[in-house]
Amino acid sequence: MHLGNGIICPVTGIPMLVAAGAAAFLAYKKGRKEFTKDKIMPAVALTALVFSLQMLNFAIPSTGSSGHIVGGTLLAALLGPYAAFLAMCAILIVQAVFFADGGLLALGCNIFNMGLLACFVAYPLLYKPLEDRNKPFLGAILASIAALQLGSIAVVGEAYLSGSITGNILNFAGLMQAIHLPIGVVEGVVSGCAILFARRAGEKASTSVFGAISLLCAGLIAQYASSKPDGLEWSLLNISDSVVMQTQYALYTISEALQAKSALLLSLPAYAGNLLGVAAVGGLMYLSSLVLSAKTVKADAE
Repeated sequence: MHLGNGIICPVTGIPMLVAAGAAAFLAYKKGRKEFTKDKIMPAVALTALVFSLQMLNFAIPSTGSSGHIVGGTLLAALLGPYAAFLAMCAILIVQAVFFADGGLLALGCNIFNMGLLACFVAYPLLYKPLEDRNKPFLGAILASIAALQLGSIAVVGEAYLSGSITGNILNFAGLMQAIHLPIGVVEGVVSGCAILFARRAGEKASTSVFGAISLLCAGLIAQYASSKPDGLEWSLLNISDSVVMQTQYALYTISEALQAKSALLLSLPAYAGNLLGVAAVGGLMYLSSLVLSAKTVKADAE
């Protein structure tokens, strides 16, 4: 679901980037009231896990497409919505900057589509009520499906506002909804299993296991991921006659040039780049967690 620069024009991309920045600041302000130092390493390990799981594209039978877990619901369930949103920001920033996965101009849209909707809409409206009724597995499935469906609709709207889709917008919306439904189901099952494991194993054990799995996925399993186009790419291919790439803007050229220089990990062997990506996202989340926990201690002292 990672939007690239060519689908998003500056008129859409810049306001969404500002909105994403504002949402991140508000998440920081709210999150520092509840985030403590003992949550730092669990947050780092879980963020690294979601980052590595996003590398594992799986084929969707009979479609010619593939999908991957996004992870917003999983992060929100185990870290709370505010820290989870900051974790998604860290993941998407590292992907865009070091892997050119998602455009810099489209970064705000991607943060909204994959982070904000999952953490601040699907999580409180679907997951949390079911968790309170001791049904976290069902909550994870329903919230994951809803998050991907909402995200796919947001993609359609952003592409339309950018002038990228010139044909039947309802056709594009239908394709996006249909292909992301099975992806949401898979994500929900995986998220539900991870949540139940974390609850039963405890924070210390789950942190170690999640950290180990992230290294295994990035260093080995990701090499066997499906190479078929993901849900967004598949949908665009099916309406290729109605797609107009937004490449005429100066900011597009600048964004592409910056990414070409910053995407250093693409030039490395896949396993090395992936592992360094895990280190980068883990380091960024570690710094974010330090700031959150330091502010909590200061507030308590006052």
